[in-house]
Amino acid sequence: MSEKFKAIIIDNQNEKFSRDIKEISTNELKDGNVLVKVDYSSLNYKDALILNDGGKIIRKFPFVPGIDFTGSVVESDDSKFQKDDKVILTGFRVGEAYFGGFSQYAKVDSKFLIKMPKDLDSKKAMTLGTAGFTALLCSFAVKAKEELLLGEKVKDVLVTGATGGVGSIAIMILSKMGYDVHAVTGKKDKSDYLKDLGAKNIIDRKEFEGESKLLEKGVWDGVVDTVGGSALTKIFAQTKPGGIVAACGNAGGNKINTSVMPFIIRGVKLWGIDSSGSSIKRREFVWGEAAKLIDFSKVQSFTKELSFTELLDTYPKLLKGEFFGRAIVNPNK
Repeated sequence: MSEKFKAIIIDNQNEKFSRDIKEISTNELKDGNVLVKVDYSSLNYKDALILNDGGKIIRKFPFVPGIDFTGSVVESDDSKFQKDDKVILTGFRVGEAYFGGFSQYAKVDSKFLIKMPKDLDSKKAMTLGTAGFTALLCSFAVKAKEELLLGEKVKDVLVTGATGGVGSIAIMILSKMGYDVHAVTGKKDKSDYLKDLGAKNIIDRKEFEGESKLLEKGVWDGVVDTVGGSALTKIFAQTKPGGIVAACGNAGGNKINTSVMPFIIRGVKLWGIDSSGSSIKRREFVWGEAAKLIDFSKVQSFTKELSFTELLDTYPKLLKGEFFGRAIVNPNK
């Protein structure tokens, strides 16, 4: 099959970075063995970094960004995927090392795809996207305390970066799981929004700034930390014995200053979340659980659907902290 279609192309010719909507051919899609007609992608923080200047991530140009997508199989060399199968892709360095989802067509390795669960569709899946998938992984990591510690119940769960894509969806999931969710944010005007998602309590992020003792009063059974950096020091010190801290972000910095005390005295567990490299088996399980845990009417209420042109107008706002909610990209809009 050879067909012309539109895609976002980033380039870096003569050290001049550019991003444009261009027409290319399916013959130019060299990666993978499954051709997919893209229904939706989503705008994530990493996408915004890449669209801005490559984010020190992209090594080959010209390039099609977009780290996730849903769509329909057009052609496949793998018998697992047949024509018209609906599929989901997140991670596996698609949109970083391989051409991604900001395109009307994408060609990827079949090992990167899962079939759409029967109770989801392309639009619902991308209203979650990479952020929602990460939130699901974090939430199941917190829930694992109940299995790892033979029935010890989780009650109080802290979520940092609560108004972000991962944080917002994590609040919804953890609340659905029956936990008391405490949302950390610097945006006081979003308190009603966070409570509507299921947060029981709103905490000013300033409470996690400054010096921390090696151990403080244990408050949290579990934590979903989307921020990283110095706040983690205080979070570790406040986590209860056996508590799990699921770490998935570094917007607050890459370095943490802590001691072994929370880990050897209280048995606190730091659970790193690698949403990009999760196994297919885990992906199938987590996406299969999504419809049971997500109120899609709420997610869609803070989701904006963008055309390619609108995407190029919106990503700078995300980098500046001026965009609120989720953004899905419709390549056919």
